[in-house]
Amino acid sequence: MSELENLILSSGEKKFRAKQLYDGLMRGKSISEINISPSLRTALLNEYEDEPLKIIKTLSSADGTEKYLMRLADGNIIESVFMRYDYGNTQCVSTQVGCRMGCKFCASTLGGLVRNLTAGEILAEVLAVNALHGGGTGAKRAVTNIVLMGSGEPLDNYCNVVKFLRNVSAEGGLNVSPRNISLSTCGLVNKIYELAEEGLPVNLTISLHQTTDERRARTMPIAKKYSIAEILKACAHYFEKTGRRYIFEYSLISGENCDREHADGLIALLKGKPCHVNLIRLNEVEERGLKTVTEKQAYTFLGYLENGGLSATLRKSMGNDIAGACGQLRAGFLRGED
Repeated sequence: MSELENLILSSGEKKFRAKQLYDGLMRGKSISEINISPSLRTALLNEYEDEPLKIIKTLSSADGTEKYLMRLADGNIIESVFMRYDYGNTQCVSTQVGCRMGCKFCASTLGGLVRNLTAGEILAEVLAVNALHGGGTGAKRAVTNIVLMGSGEPLDNYCNVVKFLRNVSAEGGLNVSPRNISLSTCGLVNKIYELAEEGLPVNLTISLHQTTDERRARTMPIAKKYSIAEILKACAHYFEKTGRRYIFEYSLISGENCDREHADGLIALLKGKPCHVNLIRLNEVEERGLKTVTEKQAYTFLGYLENGGLSATLRKSMGNDIAGACGQLRAGFLRGED
């Protein structure tokens, strides 16, 4: 808000215009739709896009999940997902156009990294979907929870992501508590340490998916730079600074990481630590060739972890009938598929 006030004052307008503009933007309106003076509207439109993004396609799942294809002002395409739960509505947002992390199970990396999203573009994803579902600001918002788990590696776009977190949690706007926000990273250790110092106690989620560095490197190139031991040390520091337990995502891949040996490896790594394991049945990506496990195999693996003393759950699969895996919808669009 202070940044907007400075912009308005520097343009010769009165300070109250900043609140008018801010309130309109937080409700998902374009600049041309907000009730401000014509001179201010013209000045703003000469410098900024009227709409930073547009929803150009919506897919609806049988389970109520909605997936959106969004076109940015420069023509680039991203995607976002809206998921309904008993406790509220969660939106999964993208932080980059594409991704350069190269994880073998992910569709987002198929075309590499195009560019980072700005803080405003990430926020615009939430504002657009919140408005689509009739939400307002504060307690009246339709999007109650946010996960940074869409296309891109959030900590690879660190400055814009931190600015987004501050903006989306700001009083007077959407005011989403950092405790209702989860940030998923493949394990950029140096940035985890930086995030711990930001005063933004978001839920830190680590994409782990294996129990040794050698095995992890087969599907996650980042493992060649940062070891699991280094990740665990950074997570311990994050817990010390924020008081928030950390979460490990573990996608179950048939023939790769889902037998008793791997369960015992997870238990040895994590038992006694202030963490939780979130098991995921892999969303299969055709280009990758990796296969998911059966429901029975997933629950068997979960039982191993629970019996071994780990806090663990099996995530409910959502949106499988609408290209649910990260990056799939965008990849299909870029190939010219409907």
